[in-house]
Amino acid sequence: QVQLAESGGGLVQPGGSLTLSCRASGDALEYYAIGWFRQAPGQERDKVSCISTDDGLTYYADSVKGRFTISGDEASGTIYLQMNSLKPEDTGIYFCAANPYMLCDMAPLTDFNYWGQGTQVTVSS
Repeated sequence: QVQLAESGGGLVQPGGSLTLSCRASGDALEYYAIGWFRQAPGQERDKVSCISTDDGLTYYADSVKGRFTISGDEASGTIYLQMNSLKPEDTGIYFCAANPYMLCDMAPLTDFNYWGQGTQVTVSS
């Protein structure tokens, strides 16, 4: 299995930026797709971005496309989510998760078997 730990959340004004980090340990990242998910209070947990770490293919939800960028650093075992032009609706707990089937855009939530504990992102003036 792989262990995941998120960091980098915080309070930011609308239009601001944050970079989230997901550090992995255990299994090599090349054996997983890594997704970022967001959950707001009372809402379902939704996939916002994903990267297949072996080939670098990426996925973005329509709501974040053009504003968020996902990237990976295999040397440090870290996946980043650069979030720009943040909106209040981006507020939520952000989780990273690993999919051992190494798929992103077509992978359902249930395929992501390994999860971090989440980091809070609050976008507010």
